[in-house]
Amino acid sequence: MSTPSRFKKDKEIIAEYESQVKEIRAQLVEQQKCLEQQTEMRVQLLQDLQDFFRKKAEIETEYSRNLEKLAERFMAKTRSTKDHQQYKKDQNLLSPVNCWYLLLNQVRRESKDHATLSDIYLNNVIMRFMQISEDSTRMFKKSKEIAFQLHEDLMKVLNELYTVMKTYHMYHAESISAESKLKEAEKQEEKQIGRSGDPVFHIRLEERHQRRSSVKKIEKMKEKRQAKYSENKLKSIKARNEYLLTLEATNASVFKYYIHDLSDLIDCCDLGYHASLNRALRTYLSAEYNLETSRHEGLDIIENAVDNLEPRSDKQRFMEMYPAAFCPPMKFEFQSHMGDEVCQVSAQQPVQAELMLRYQQLQSRLATLKIENEEVKKTTEATLQTIQDMVTIEDYDVSECFQHSRSTESVKSTVSETYLSKPSIAKRRANQQETEQFYFMKLREYLEGSNLITKLQAKHDLLQRTLGEGHRAEYMTTRTQDRLSLSLWKAVFGSSISMVFSIRGFSECLVPRWKSMISKIHLREVKTLWLMTRVTMILTQLLAF
Repeated sequence: MSTPSRFKKDKEIIAEYESQVKEIRAQLVEQQKCLEQQTEMRVQLLQDLQDFFRKKAEIETEYSRNLEKLAERFMAKTRSTKDHQQYKKDQNLLSPVNCWYLLLNQVRRESKDHATLSDIYLNNVIMRFMQISEDSTRMFKKSKEIAFQLHEDLMKVLNELYTVMKTYHMYHAESISAESKLKEAEKQEEKQIGRSGDPVFHIRLEERHQRRSSVKKIEKMKEKRQAKYSENKLKSIKARNEYLLTLEATNASVFKYYIHDLSDLIDCCDLGYHASLNRALRTYLSAEYNLETSRHEGLDIIENAVDNLEPRSDKQRFMEMYPAAFCPPMKFEFQSHMGDEVCQVSAQQPVQAELMLRYQQLQSRLATLKIENEEVKKTTEATLQTIQDMVTIEDYDVSECFQHSRSTESVKSTVSETYLSKPSIAKRRANQQETEQFYFMKLREYLEGSNLITKLQAKHDLLQRTLGEGHRAEYMTTRTQDRLSLSLWKAVFGSSISMVFSIRGFSECLVPRWKSMISKIHLREVKTLWLMTRVTMILTQLLAF
């Protein structure tokens, strides 16, 4: 014997909601920790690279003996790391870390004692790594500011959902209470009417007057309670509609954050990192290739890894490393209250006109917002492309430093004129930082606009579906007649069908044995066939009578 369904109490619903919000909040905190940890790992990686090249420059005169010690030193340092365990397991690493491992392997193949190479390491490569480290820290701080703003917006949406849900529960409880009071008044009225039906010739005139007065009081009380019930019922419907709309907007906002915004935040942290690291490592490659052609095979392996410095694949690997932090949460479900089985927005009177007006307002506002946000998006993309052009400039070729016709002094003079000492470089970096500032400003504006559009679009689409379904409600009144028509069709043609005709419209559903034929018939011919069939069914009905 099945037990009756138990309605969730208000406290249970609130506790379940707060638990889900708590999980999301914990996820947001964990995301920040992951991004911060990634930045720290990058800074540490870049610091290791700086130490590596600095040490390599110092021991260049004892290259054959000391380089092996250097490689072993850094390999031992990384063996206990998570990246090394992942490398041993499936060799699926972030591309910068992969380059680091290949670089250490290449060190063991090095056999060079050259002053030019040492000078390049000290005055070019190490300075690039320092700049990348500064840029990575700066990008993370700016991305963190945007992340906090997005988190606040998300929490506001969740708090709004909580408030709307509580309001819905309150109005629905009041509606139930008003309904019970109305039923009580109706029972009193029935009792009083039963008494008034007794023979009146034994009742005194004064008692008759009292009974009439009592009946009027009960009728007046019933009218008041009926009005109160209607008012509370309307409030309950509106509150439920608002709850459902807010629920849809909240789920859309949460989905957008986890699927789109979170990816954009990781992209912000990665902005210029891979490209700059690519340039720094290509500087190293250029020096090595011009130093000794016998090492080309090993350097080709590293070059292939540098070519694969790709932020998108690294972002995918990074998110796969922390699935618990970046996995989107479950959608918020409608929590029915006290037996309320309606889980859709009601588009019937007396709220239909209000919903239609709201739908039109949303449609108008969305059109304006989309145009404005599209312009911001174009500006953001153009600015991003400008930054990409800045960080992908090919300035890593140092082949001129290895011209054999030059003297030692001229070589040192050329090497000392690094790209950092040129006035144009300082101006270029200033322009880059200014462009970055503008990009982050526009990105913030675009994300805020798209968040608003997402919420409004979710409400708009739900209202559109609701209002569209509302127009089909009256079709259900002729369901019996429709079934009779289908039965007559079956009797006339002697076959079971899966084609359904509505009273006001025509919807195409293919009968299995007609599938190949109907697919070749024009819609107008199909409608003609339908009209002929309807005439046949009507004639059959007339003949039956």
